[in-house]
Amino acid sequence: MSSLLVLAHGSTTHHSGKWLLDHAFIIPAIPAASFVLLLFFGKRCKAWKFKGAEIGIFALAVAFLLSLGIGFQWIQHTNDAHHEATTEEHALPASGVLAAEETAAAEGHEEVAVPAVEVTTTWFENEGTKVEVGTLVDGLAVMMLLVVTTISLLVHIYSTDYVDGDVRYVHFFAFLSLFTASMLTLVIAQNTLMLITAWELVGVCSFVLIGHWWEDKANSDAALKAFLTNRVGDMGLLIGMSILYFSAGRTFNIVRINEMANAGEIRHLPLMVASICLLGAVMSKSGQFFLHTWLPDAMAGPTPVSALIHAATMVVAGVFMIARMYGVFYHGLTIGGSSINLMALIGAVTTIAGACLAFVQRDIKKVLAYSTISQLGYMVMALGVGAWTAALFHLFTHAFFKAGLFLGAGSVSHAVHHSFDMKSDMGGLKKYMPKTFWTFIICSVALAGVFPLSGFWSKDEILAGTGGFGLFGGTGGNGTYYAMLVMGLITAMLTAAYMTRCIYLTFFGDFRGHGTPHESGPRITTPLIILSVFAIFAGFVNMPENLFGFIPDGWALRFEHYVEPKGEYFPGIVHARASYALALLSLAVVGLAIAMAYYYYFVLVDRKGQLTQQKLTELPDGPTSKFALARAGHTFLVNKYYLDHLYNNVIVYSIKKPIANAVYWFNQKILDGIVDGSGKASVAAGQAVYKYIDQGLVDGIVNGSGIASDEAGQGLRKLQSGKVQQYAAIMFAAVAIL
Repeated sequence: MSSLLVLAHGSTTHHSGKWLLDHAFIIPAIPAASFVLLLFFGKRCKAWKFKGAEIGIFALAVAFLLSLGIGFQWIQHTNDAHHEATTEEHALPASGVLAAEETAAAEGHEEVAVPAVEVTTTWFENEGTKVEVGTLVDGLAVMMLLVVTTISLLVHIYSTDYVDGDVRYVHFFAFLSLFTASMLTLVIAQNTLMLITAWELVGVCSFVLIGHWWEDKANSDAALKAFLTNRVGDMGLLIGMSILYFSAGRTFNIVRINEMANAGEIRHLPLMVASICLLGAVMSKSGQFFLHTWLPDAMAGPTPVSALIHAATMVVAGVFMIARMYGVFYHGLTIGGSSINLMALIGAVTTIAGACLAFVQRDIKKVLAYSTISQLGYMVMALGVGAWTAALFHLFTHAFFKAGLFLGAGSVSHAVHHSFDMKSDMGGLKKYMPKTFWTFIICSVALAGVFPLSGFWSKDEILAGTGGFGLFGGTGGNGTYYAMLVMGLITAMLTAAYMTRCIYLTFFGDFRGHGTPHESGPRITTPLIILSVFAIFAGFVNMPENLFGFIPDGWALRFEHYVEPKGEYFPGIVHARASYALALLSLAVVGLAIAMAYYYYFVLVDRKGQLTQQKLTELPDGPTSKFALARAGHTFLVNKYYLDHLYNNVIVYSIKKPIANAVYWFNQKILDGIVDGSGKASVAAGQAVYKYIDQGLVDGIVNGSGIASDEAGQGLRKLQSGKVQQYAAIMFAAVAIL
């Protein structure tokens, strides 16, 4: 029967001839095996003289080394494609070579197709529809493999100290491994079914790890909030992917869907609707305004979880999904040649909204959480303006310095009795924790976008990708997104200011905690040092061409060269040119913000504290105490734009209250009526049975039987006359009748 599911044999396509590229599934399989081992044998580790974390660390070390290997093989694969193209070009007539050179010069970059490596196995067939599982490896996947395995390995090492002695120590490392396996599967997913499955697994692991200390109600509430908020967005994911499946001729293949979108084989309306639905999933998973509220609450989980999931990997899953399905979004939202679209608007609003909220937090992890929301908005905005490479480059650099900041916050927390309150329990930690201090400074400066650290290069590339103003060199790009440029500059200013505030409250001024702080151990500080090194140098992998006139062309734009897809499954985007004027403007904005924040905290607050002999963290007679508008704005930010109030007290309550009232009415009127009516009917039925059946019928039958028996006995008694002749006559009559 055609409707039967037919298991098919394995089939492969688009082999590269390089073993690791063709067997990329091994990389997520290794941490998955670590999860299984820890889950079933973790409690026996003590009997074998080790704690269990060693299994996870070993698995991630192997996955990291394999990711390095796959990176080297991808570089070879790309170079081979360019070498073949060069060979073919030399074989062309002179006019053909000239035409190719003119085309490349007009586009401003090389356009040599580098085929993605697809290896698939047919899972099953159902009525002619073939469902496959497999891997899709290209520059984007390779970059994500390196980022995820690097951060995860460092977090595993860091956690051996941070959660040492925890009652669920092995359980923690088991789910760290499962999360890593899920994220690695997501980045090499060959089709939308695999992507959806890995997407949901990432969400489940996030729920488990956020609620690791579930005994604390705040932690379990935060885990539930993250899970439910992400389920809201996931409805958009399922609907959007379903639309693409049918619109693309019943295929789940990501490359095929992108190729059809780029070739105009899918109508614009389904592309637009699918893009909008998928943006809902991005808003929840990647913390975009207004579905971002779960991410700051998720800071209730262990700090290594915050660093791994909510800074470097899980929260960028939405950004990765846009990048992977970029042909759909680029044409569905008409990104090219425009000045605004829904994706760019959501990202721009998010980047400012998150930065503003970071100003009023006293919890250091929540400052970093809102900073993450802001930077995720930067990435989504970059994708919305067509700056694909800039967005992914910022994802790359952000992963290192933000993970360093989160792990630095955990190190500080260790020193002040596991508190994250900057105002009550920190201050003056610079002299006690020099390693943590300097790594935190480096990562903060990178986040602020100060030259020459990594954040400067990626942030400046995003600003240039908006199209720029003609006044600042006319950077080009895919549109004239001037509003996004202004909002990006404002965000750069806000970021520099709130990180200056964070550094002051944590490391300067007077120590406001209890006891004597101390530097963390090497298992905590070593990952911090490594991440700070990445924060310094990661930006050099994509330096602009002809930088300062002495950077060799072979060193420039290496990230773009090896990471950006080249082929029919990727839209033909235009790359913006680097603008010195725009870079100087952004540096001036950042410098002004740092100077203003420095003057407020390091000069005014310090001076006021010395005069009043108090341990101040803010000016007691600052703007919020003098100006009603400033006070109202501060209150608005403290209440997080009242979004939680809207969700909990308006939307949820308005749903819960009518439902609760309806249930109560149903209970009182229907259920109680049925129960009471049943009771009354039972009583009436019992009385009727007693009166008419028991007393009338049953007793009547019994009594009648008695009376009949008595009368029959009396009649028979008359036959007992004692006369033998009479008895003989009766017997003769009976025999005759028989």
